Amino acid sequence: MTTGGTPRFTGLPTGDDLKEAARELLTRWRGARTSHMLADGVVRFIASGEGPTPPFPGYEHQPGIGGPLVGDWRMKPKFASVGRKTERRWVARVEPGPGADFYATGEVAGPLRRNGKRTKLYNFDAYGYTDETPALYQSHPWVLGLRPDGSAFGVLFETTWRAELDLRGDKIVCRSEGPIGGVTVIEKKHPQEVVERLSRMTGLMPMPPLWALGFQQSRYSYEPDGRVREIAEQFRRREIPCDVIWMDIDYMDGYRCFTFDSEKFPDPAALNKHLQDLGYRTVWMIDPGIKAEEGYFVYDQGREGGHFLKNPDGSEATGEVWPGKCVFPDYTREATRRWWAGLYERFMATGIDGVWNDMNEPSVFDAGPERTLPDDTPHDADEELGGEGPHTRYHNIYGMQMVRATREGISEARPDRRPFVLTRANFIGGQRYAATWTGDNLSEWRHLRWSIPMALNLGLSAQPFAGPDIGGFGGDADGELFSRWMGIGALLPFCRAHSSKDTGNHEPWSFDEMCEKVCRAALQRRMRLMPYLYTLFYEASRFGRPVVRPLFFADPHDLSLRDADDAFLLGASLLVQADVWEDDFAPSRLPEGIWRRFEPLGETDPEISQRLPTIRVRGGAILPLSPVVQHTGELPGSTLTLIACPDENGRAEGELFEDAGDGPADCSGPYRLSKLSAEKSGDAWRVKIEHTEGDYTPPERRVEAFVLVDDDHLERAELTPE
Repeated sequence: MTTGGTPRFTGLPTGDDLKEAARELLTRWRGARTSHMLADGVVRFIASGEGPTPPFPGYEHQPGIGGPLVGDWRMKPKFASVGRKTERRWVARVEPGPGADFYATGEVAGPLRRNGKRTKLYNFDAYGYTDETPALYQSHPWVLGLRPDGSAFGVLFETTWRAELDLRGDKIVCRSEGPIGGVTVIEKKHPQEVVERLSRMTGLMPMPPLWALGFQQSRYSYEPDGRVREIAEQFRRREIPCDVIWMDIDYMDGYRCFTFDSEKFPDPAALNKHLQDLGYRTVWMIDPGIKAEEGYFVYDQGREGGHFLKNPDGSEATGEVWPGKCVFPDYTREATRRWWAGLYERFMATGIDGVWNDMNEPSVFDAGPERTLPDDTPHDADEELGGEGPHTRYHNIYGMQMVRATREGISEARPDRRPFVLTRANFIGGQRYAATWTGDNLSEWRHLRWSIPMALNLGLSAQPFAGPDIGGFGGDADGELFSRWMGIGALLPFCRAHSSKDTGNHEPWSFDEMCEKVCRAALQRRMRLMPYLYTLFYEASRFGRPVVRPLFFADPHDLSLRDADDAFLLGASLLVQADVWEDDFAPSRLPEGIWRRFEPLGETDPEISQRLPTIRVRGGAILPLSPVVQHTGELPGSTLTLIACPDENGRAEGELFEDAGDGPADCSGPYRLSKLSAEKSGDAWRVKIEHTEGDYTPPERRVEAFVLVDDDHLERAELTPE
């Protein structure tokens, strides 16, 4: 949801500014004051200068000081301070060598490959953004690169200040309005190793509940509660799989957070119970803007506890948001986070399953072109975050610290269940607190095209749980655009349709009969792939692997794969080719090797299948599949189907992760990891399941196995019992 208007950005001078370019050319660049080997292939360079290195909230734990850098190192950053007083900028520069391709940089619109781009790092309410919008809702001072020889590297700049990443030419340059404490450089043979290392440094995504992987339907807003019930019942009546219904801000009493409108939503507990009886979970929105109104319990508590930001003169820092005049919690304070977490106990007691934190850049309506708090708004931050400082230092982590507190509050309110939090604003490392989506996009074909590279670059920035508003948030989709978007979105990590109240209805049945059929098939595909998808989320939570990956992960040496924007890998075993154009479609080139076409639903109406992405299975992989059900709560005890796609040697292998689909908030609890293998023995194919780890016992079920011997051609296989 947005404040509206045309996105603009002011603040840090652009790299095109001739004066700044001249300063950098004439300045004296210095090497690092010291450097430390953090792990094999990972070196942290501490900037030149006096004083201690400031904490960097992007790290889950601040790196310890290791030994000095030993031997040669390929990339050594240079540091400089440019300008004087208020115009001073801190600059760090890394030169990876000629011909490198650049990726990641967090949440960015446009192509996957980021060479030649500048990215502003200052979280911005960017409704209706384009590929030229300089800043979006999140900031990730991180670049992943590939050299022509296929070797991979990553560069992380330690700054939370308003900054810029400049990827023009062969250099990686970060310009910051505050000190850059250090630069960490990762060198690995494969880009997946780089992302895994980044994820371990900045924090692994906690395993989400299984229901959060299902399809989710949202709108700004479904109101009153009778409309919510109607939407839920329509999905079940039409047999379109759906797990979650979302509540936007119109459920609140005058947009006051942690309240309910007594006329539109008179009994939220009864509504949640009704939806849960139908197999749904519910997610409800909470914003940071708190109505400045005496007698409103959140405002009264926050003011009494000193939890709201203040102006430099000591008065309350206020701004216009949905409720009118609002104040804003200072989430950089532990005391404020504890207070905020405590507000969720009563809220979650109504049966709410998940929380959506929106507008948390923070977005302010009457605040000029950057739509946020003034630069000099002081934060009384904890020492672990860096201590007292201005908003320009803490703006980029404001949303991250909000969802940190939200997750803690949900965990305390429901310790027996995994939390689910969605956030719009975030910073690198924020994956350890919340999933994300790509903000207020539009119902346009170009926004559909950007959905894939945006999810990929977020994954390359250690945020594996991401996806777009399917169908577009602003504007009116038609049946062709909506159904095509659903086909792609159903294969991305976060799968939610969402639209604004000033648009036409955006449910699968809102357009035409063919659109409804295509959407049903797309979501049935996702449900069929759920055991495989859930296993990928396990890999992300344990090892830091992206759920969706660029094609070049299949072969980093193949230069032709490096700018593929309309295809991606879903894990290591599936390749998705998507048609993102209105007219002619030329599919991306496939990586070398066996990639057999496979339709998870079996024989499908050609009119439907031609509107869905093509799915291919890598030779040597085994896919675990489930039957089509209406929500993930129906999966336990259902048939497990194994699809083996043999490699050149007639073998295949895979992995299956299983647990109860939910459990303790700390993500502990029993689980089961199984190795899957297949080979030909005589004239018969044999598939085996071997329990390798964990003590979870799945419900009794039927297991069947097949071999994909050619495109869309399956042969039954024998199943070797454990």
